[in-house]
Amino acid sequence: MDRNTATPDRDTVSPRSIRYFLAVAEYCSFTRAAEVLCISQPSLSQQVKQLEESLGVQLLDRTSRTVRLTAAGEVYVRYARRALVELTAGRRALHQFQDLGRGVLEVGMTPITQYLVAPLLESFSSHYPGIELHALEMPQGDIEIAVGEDQIDLGIAFTNSLLSNDARSSEIDTHVLFTEALELAVGNDHARAEQQTPMSGQTLGQLPLVLLGGKFALRRHVDLYCGEHQITPHVVMETNSLSIILEMVRLGRLATVLPSAIVCAQSELRAVKLIPELPQHAITLICRRGASRSPACIAFAELASEWSSHRCTAKSQERLRPCPLAESCDRSREGATVVRQ
Repeated sequence: MDRNTATPDRDTVSPRSIRYFLAVAEYCSFTRAAEVLCISQPSLSQQVKQLEESLGVQLLDRTSRTVRLTAAGEVYVRYARRALVELTAGRRALHQFQDLGRGVLEVGMTPITQYLVAPLLESFSSHYPGIELHALEMPQGDIEIAVGEDQIDLGIAFTNSLLSNDARSSEIDTHVLFTEALELAVGNDHARAEQQTPMSGQTLGQLPLVLLGGKFALRRHVDLYCGEHQITPHVVMETNSLSIILEMVRLGRLATVLPSAIVCAQSELRAVKLIPELPQHAITLICRRGASRSPACIAFAELASEWSSHRCTAKSQERLRPCPLAESCDRSREGATVVRQ
């Protein structure tokens, strides 16, 4: 065989061999990696060996019971991960580029924003049934990273210049969909449920609270408010689940801080005014700066802009109960758990 015709084949690195190598590197075991990949161990070993031969370097140390990366493997693994991300993004872009009749759209959201924009997700799914919509729940920082690194198509998150990740500001573009007031919320059986006068910040510091964990933007809004007004919040429970927060508050002993739209929609919750008032926050659509956007991305952004301009015009009879914050809503038209004793 002519060496000139054989060499290109040997020098070719396939995405499959990269994926197999990364699996072995992650699990430090050919056996475990083969189980996860659902292939035989000999096939896996052969693919990784071919990758090493193509590169002309040993990537894995197989001399002990636990497979380890060699010094060369430590260097290569970083590039391999990056290459696989780009290849996946490229394949996704090609599948979605032609039209809106098929494809996948991945949107990252926090637990709170996922609740607030559920009608938008339903509307997009109804308008474009051929697009498979993946709504991924994650903390805001992870959303910004995933968008900046093109791991997901879009993100919907909180925006605040004091809370955003400055390191990512040059990698993402933002578009404010709407602003939402924050409210102190208690259950119908809470001792403060019938309070008519605004509650002081110092009184807030005496209430047992259930809040999202510190990785979430809503919690950082609350902490910032408390810090500005010298309030020490009495947080007895942290969770990454909105459902747990709602259930705990319904039971009557704990209070929380939520967007006013969520409080309005819950018949078993009451809003209690605070002095000074809690801040508003912006719900923002974020995308990767300078990226070529698929028709699905463009369609979602356009639908989100249209939907957000009408979201506060819901008829009062469609609410689960009369909303005491309806006036402020009209003005704003523009799971791991830790329990502390």
